[in-house]
Amino acid sequence: MSEHPVPSERARALVTGAYDTHVHVGPDVMERRIDDLDLATRFAETGLAGFVLKSHYVTTAERAAVVRKARPGVDVLGAVTLNGSMGGMNPSAVEVAGRQGARIVWMPTVDSRNQRSSTAQDLPGAKPAMWGALQADLHAQGIVPDVVQVVDEDGKVRDDVRKVLRVLARHDMVLATGHLSGPEIIAVVHAAKEEGVRRVVVTHPEFTSQRLPVDEQKELAAAGALLERCYTTPYTGKVGWDDLFANIRAVGVGHSVLSSDLGQPFNPPVEDGLALFADKLIEAGFSDDEIRTMAVTNSRFLAEAKAS
Repeated sequence: MSEHPVPSERARALVTGAYDTHVHVGPDVMERRIDDLDLATRFAETGLAGFVLKSHYVTTAERAAVVRKARPGVDVLGAVTLNGSMGGMNPSAVEVAGRQGARIVWMPTVDSRNQRSSTAQDLPGAKPAMWGALQADLHAQGIVPDVVQVVDEDGKVRDDVRKVLRVLARHDMVLATGHLSGPEIIAVVHAAKEEGVRRVVVTHPEFTSQRLPVDEQKELAAAGALLERCYTTPYTGKVGWDDLFANIRAVGVGHSVLSSDLGQPFNPPVEDGLALFADKLIEAGFSDDEIRTMAVTNSRFLAEAKAS
């Protein structure tokens, strides 16, 4: 395993109490660096509050409940992503996940129209996403789920999407926008607000198949969404660090939330991701208060259940 940067003590302190709301760990359908039980132990050792288990293919709420019992003191949260393996835009799957305590519902990622039709290229030298190889293998076997649509031909949010959004609102779950395109994200975020969804996060707007312009990011922030800044996106070369920092400054620190998107065997340890991100932000001139807002305050807003 290759050498990776080690976070500074200052950075560790800055992210103490944060949630990592986007991790990819085992068990999974592809190789992962660590499993959820061991990660919970490491989060406890490094002073992090918890993490959200992201899978492109299965719901993780049951797993999260088992890990919370096995590793008390670390708030491990489940989620569901509305790709073909979960039945696409499936309100039943979301309802069941909500009843099991899932925190985040991702709009489609690998089976979104935007991702399936994207011709965007990674920057030279970037590491490709691991799910690409799995998708290619499934498609080679003729296992090609229907594209999961979120808007109709006129760009209006579909009725089945609104049904899902109403389930989110009832369970106070977080909407994450997955790998949708900019116009799709804008439409879905406005619909979510209309349906009473309280917490919305725009999934890695700098990712290759999305690359949302700053004007669109500002529009989404004005609508009340948080913009997710994933450590892996610049670390693996899909966006330049300076471009990412410029987007954060343009949209505003208060509208950004940090996550790692880690768990790949070739990337740094998952429990180091937020602190490594903090070190890069320190180098770029962000203040301690700004970093804590993005890493701790905003991640806890997404992760913590609404007070009754």
